[in-house]
Amino acid sequence: MPAATFTIGELAREFELTTRAIRFYEDSGLLTPQRNGRNRVYTQRDRTRLKLTLRGKRLGLTLAEVKELVDMYETPRDTRPQLTKFLVVLATHRAQLEQQMADLSATLDEVGAHEKEARRLLAGAERPASPRARDNQR
Repeated sequence: MPAATFTIGELAREFELTTRAIRFYEDSGLLTPQRNGRNRVYTQRDRTRLKLTLRGKRLGLTLAEVKELVDMYETPRDTRPQLTKFLVVLATHRAQLEQQMADLSATLDEVGAHEKEARRLLAGAERPASPRARDNQR
């Protein structure tokens, strides 16, 4: 039974990507399709690598990080170094996300303070001026 192969269009439809995105991953060294004339022929290995690449991108990893991790899975003899590296990458990424979350929280607090101050100023401007204040304005 021959191994399953896929066209670029089939992978694009399956993963809801553009063919341009798949070619970009190919240019990045993540995919290495065979050629049948001018047509790209992707193997199950390429499909799996694409799936792992997209998973890594969803996690927010860089393409370099994704490539390093995906390349490590090519040699499944001992998964300990792969899993250790994956944990290091995830820990680094978690720290970055937590810092971004803290930064966003601080920014939201600042926005809230500005909104509160603007509402306070608007409420003061809507009050009718006292007779004495009107006399001073003349």
